[in-house]
Amino acid sequence: MLCQECRKRPANVHVTRITNGRRTELHLCQECARERGQPEFVVEPQFPIQSFLAGLLDPGAPPFIKLPAPASCAYCGLTYQEFARSGRLGCSSCYERFGERLDPVLRRIHGSSHHGGKVPTRSGGAVRLRRNLQELREALARAVQAEEFEKAAQLRDEIRNLEKELG
Repeated sequence: MLCQECRKRPANVHVTRITNGRRTELHLCQECARERGQPEFVVEPQFPIQSFLAGLLDPGAPPFIKLPAPASCAYCGLTYQEFARSGRLGCSSCYERFGERLDPVLRRIHGSSHHGGKVPTRSGGAVRLRRNLQELREALARAVQAEEFEKAAQLRDEIRNLEKELG
């Protein structure tokens, strides 16, 4: 598309105005847009991952979050504002220092704030059985709380069988 003003250069500035409910569009080249006084916008070519992670901390809020002092890690000195800006923690102590603020972020990103890990399929049979046993116990507690006693009885029997396998 050519510039609507000079009709020589390609239009790379597109201006849309809505005045009194009427929409007007103007397609200009960079030089004609500058002559008409249209604002120039500078856009970063890449979207840094730190900005993405900062947006996950609190969507709708600026990435620089004001916190009451002291808001830094005692071990490495990282502040929560620096974490929000970079998306990276400084050390393992940061998890303890910013724990209550990190918990909702980790839940939003990973669905949980507790790391479950993975067990290799070839080995780790006992680990897999213990994990399955834990899941069954949690399901049993939910079934009892929901008063689904038939389901609870089935889960109880499965738990007993797994406990026998584990010894």
